[in-house]
Amino acid sequence: MTTTAPLTPAEIEEFGRELDQIRDEVIASLGEKDAQYIRGVIAAQRKLEIGGRALLFASWLPPAWAAGTAALATAKILENMEIGHNVLHGQWDWMRDPKIHSTTWESDIASPSAQWKHSHNVVHHTWTNVLGKDRDIGYTLLRVSPEQRWHPVYVLQPFYNLLLALFFEYGIALYDLEVERIPAGQKSPKEAWTQLRAIAGKVRRQITKDYLAFPLLAGPGFLPVLAGDLTANLARNVWAHTIIFCGHFPEGAQVFTEDQLENETRGEWYVRQLLGSCNIDGGDLLHLMSGNLSHQIEHHLFPDLPSNRYAEIGPRIRALCERFGLPYTSGSLARQTCSVWKRILRLALPGPGQRPPGQAVRPAGDLQAAV
Repeated sequence: MTTTAPLTPAEIEEFGRELDQIRDEVIASLGEKDAQYIRGVIAAQRKLEIGGRALLFASWLPPAWAAGTAALATAKILENMEIGHNVLHGQWDWMRDPKIHSTTWESDIASPSAQWKHSHNVVHHTWTNVLGKDRDIGYTLLRVSPEQRWHPVYVLQPFYNLLLALFFEYGIALYDLEVERIPAGQKSPKEAWTQLRAIAGKVRRQITKDYLAFPLLAGPGFLPVLAGDLTANLARNVWAHTIIFCGHFPEGAQVFTEDQLENETRGEWYVRQLLGSCNIDGGDLLHLMSGNLSHQIEHHLFPDLPSNRYAEIGPRIRALCERFGLPYTSGSLARQTCSVWKRILRLALPGPGQRPPGQAVRPAGDLQAAV
């Protein structure tokens, strides 16, 4: 694992200090304009949902069904990506608005917010791309790095990945259970059962709302409304899967081992976040619909900064990386998506990157040695 130039410990810490300065500047400048942004997005999302559901009630007209389904899918994507994900990161807690706060928001997905915040905010963002610690590496289902030992079960992983994309919200909800920790005694069956009951309750409410209540309200339009709701949810799942996978699995994203994190400093943590993340190039609409996870690098450097600021600080971070000789991995949505699928297809089979069981992934050493 190499970058375009070696860094000394002093250079790594200077890199971290300059990033801290960027973060401090953004925090100091937060104000009403930012608050208006998130309130505006929430208002637009709710109008899209209301309008989409109203159009679906007139779905005996084919154009109304298509428009209603598109509006509802857009609303669900906005709620999941730009609103829910970022609110639950605490990006808007500074507003002290109890309606837009990480402790009160419950997203319109299958995962209970409390469980999602632990698996995502705590585990993934702390141990980003650390093999054996970050469970988002392949979501315990896929082999997305040659550092993962190959097993015959991975031969079918292109099929698994397609299913995961279609039902992503449910896959994430079950993944958050961490049931593999039970046989090792790291988690009690009682704790898992409590979590499973919470997931079941959330799923029951979501299914009742989308697949029973609204279709029944449509009367004779039950089936078209049901089909519209199902299509909107599938579209949201596939989109979320695509954006999230493009953030950590394209070519250029690096994987680390636990021994590289020994005595990790703030500067080294920043470098690891940078090397393990990839951006998606695009315009304002792509950034909005991706929840600004098209700025995955900026998000992983500053997960609690409001997402509307990532585009503003992106050029500064890119310039900083160039000055320190660090890679800033970015590409179009098509390029990053193709890169992800190419990796999934290639790593479904054993190859040159395969290591025998028990062989160390990398020699022991800290992150500074890796870069």
